[in-house]
Amino acid sequence: MLYEGIKLTLGPVLDAAYRPTVTGFEHVPMHGPGILAGNHVSFSDHFFVPLVVPRRVIYLAKADYFRGKGLAGRLTAGFFNAVGQKPVDRDGGRAGLAAIQTAIDVLAEGNLLGIYPEGTRSPDGRLYRGRVGVARLWLESKAPLVPCAVIGTEVVQPPGRRLPRLAPVSVRFGPPMDLDRYAGRKRDARLYREITDEIMREIQALSGQEYVGVYASTVKEELAARAVS
Repeated sequence: MLYEGIKLTLGPVLDAAYRPTVTGFEHVPMHGPGILAGNHVSFSDHFFVPLVVPRRVIYLAKADYFRGKGLAGRLTAGFFNAVGQKPVDRDGGRAGLAAIQTAIDVLAEGNLLGIYPEGTRSPDGRLYRGRVGVARLWLESKAPLVPCAVIGTEVVQPPGRRLPRLAPVSVRFGPPMDLDRYAGRKRDARLYREITDEIMREIQALSGQEYVGVYASTVKEELAARAVS
């Protein structure tokens, strides 16, 4: 109910202000489980995909969003809780496995799951190497996987900017990916990487971003280290 309420109140405001263009909408599953695997260039991505999809989209949001301090932190945590987003830790190991299980549970309940295979926002608008959790998630669920891309939100709200600005936004959905040929293979690191790389190629085709074959988190760590030194 809170999700619908927020969408009914905030949705028309965003729609009137940005008039996002949508292509490939017919590829989004309207019933049953589904995975929307997309790029992540802005905090605003959380708003624009749910805005254009009639169904509720549940995202796995980093746990930090639920632990914020001060008024802004409480408002952010309240928003994510209100719309039913799921907090997950991104520290790898057991935390990563727990995040995958959370996603599997969301899909088992027949929901539409939004996921960012890069694992974190792009620091510079480019598309970075995908984390293999998306491959493991598909192998466990076999839910239809639809690649998607949001374009323009890196201008609306780039990293570090609190208040969004007006700029054109478009959301693109591709056809559900045909990954069945991977289903009978041994589940190992090589298989996970092959599936993930194929998903990232589809996202890149939709977004038009330059692809970088390293993890975005690695680049962020390097940038932070340079800022300190």
